[in-house]
Amino acid sequence: MRIVQVIPGAGDFYCENCLRDTVLLRALREQGHDVLAVPLYLPIVRGPAEEDYRGAVFFGAINVYLQQKWRLFHWTPRWLDRLLDEPAILGLVAKQVRLTNPVGLGKTTLSMLRGPDGRQAKELDRLAEYLSGMGRIDAVLLSDALLAGLAGPLRQSLRAPVACMLQDEDEWLDYLPEPYRRQCWEELARRATDIDAFIAVSRYYADLMAERLKASAGRIAVIHSALDLRGYEEAQSPPATPIIGFLSRLCRHKGLELLVEAMEILRGRFPNVRLRAAGGCIADDKPFLRQLRRRLKKHGLAAQVEWLPNLERSARQEFLRSLSVMCVPSLRPEAFGRYIIEALACGVPVAAVDHGAAGEILGATGGGLLVAPNDPAALAAGLGAILGDRLAAHELGLAGSQVVRERFSDAHMARTMAALLGAISERVKTHA
Repeated sequence: MRIVQVIPGAGDFYCENCLRDTVLLRALREQGHDVLAVPLYLPIVRGPAEEDYRGAVFFGAINVYLQQKWRLFHWTPRWLDRLLDEPAILGLVAKQVRLTNPVGLGKTTLSMLRGPDGRQAKELDRLAEYLSGMGRIDAVLLSDALLAGLAGPLRQSLRAPVACMLQDEDEWLDYLPEPYRRQCWEELARRATDIDAFIAVSRYYADLMAERLKASAGRIAVIHSALDLRGYEEAQSPPATPIIGFLSRLCRHKGLELLVEAMEILRGRFPNVRLRAAGGCIADDKPFLRQLRRRLKKHGLAAQVEWLPNLERSARQEFLRSLSVMCVPSLRPEAFGRYIIEALACGVPVAAVDHGAAGEILGATGGGLLVAPNDPAALAAGLGAILGDRLAAHELGLAGSQVVRERFSDAHMARTMAALLGAISERVKTHA
């Protein structure tokens, strides 16, 4: 199949969606499919090698901003747009500007959802023209529903079906200030009719988005997120010192402060307990982390916490093998939770909060336990149950690892995705 995969870049940032997309890209190519990856907004710098991408960044973050702000930039010459889309310039801007924070981006989000009726219509025309020159396309795969405004024009110009992944759009849209929150959800529901198939990363999220998009459940398939399992190996034995791991964005809403509270409780039973916190860290997170460090220092725990932001793949795998247990006690339900299968792939059991997709993933893998959300005492009890029995915890992690290798591999995800895209492509050809 010839597939166009549209992937928004998050810059130098640990992003579950970006990691999922790049794993899928490589797996589809390894299975013989011709996949053209189209980066949007920022260069993709985490996960793939540079040769995985062809061509330039589309909807470059600077051009998107300028076209949103001033109408003059709706008619600027292509040479100027191309200069502003240079990866080096975009990478510099990504480090300085709040591009991953929905607050302040309500107008731009709504404009992007409006597609040909939004302020970035020039960018959409450029993308459609570029892809139209690529020859036959069997299917277009959008990374998330925030790109739904692209679907109608691409479907028409390429005469190919458009499928759309679903993961954590609610986390972005629900943080928008009003009236943009309401307007964006309404616009997304309208644009959803341009999409031939949705693919959610969990049954939990499929059901949630069916309700939010006013779509029938039959329109949303479920294909779990997966791993390229190369390099994910189990540690020979759990560490002698109890070590809790955290792998997600280093911020408040992912429950990092709650985990510190649980650690303070655990210290009475496990005085040497340690926390290793890894994941994404951007400028917006730094005030919260400074506050958290002051709290740790006040309670005499600063020396027992290690900060490991933005680890590359091999370093992340080494980090995982050093842990006794993985825990990301997110304050709000998550569409998937990649850290669960990453930890289990290295034989590390997981303590997860009982909301979102966590129960679904742990139910499938059997690699951990669930605790009540937003409750530091319950979290401490769950972590203590795992840390208190090293042998049982080790066996729990190994059992989960086996299931991840069978059901959450990149090859399995790619085969399932290709079959779905092939089916909708044939359906569109039949009705053409």
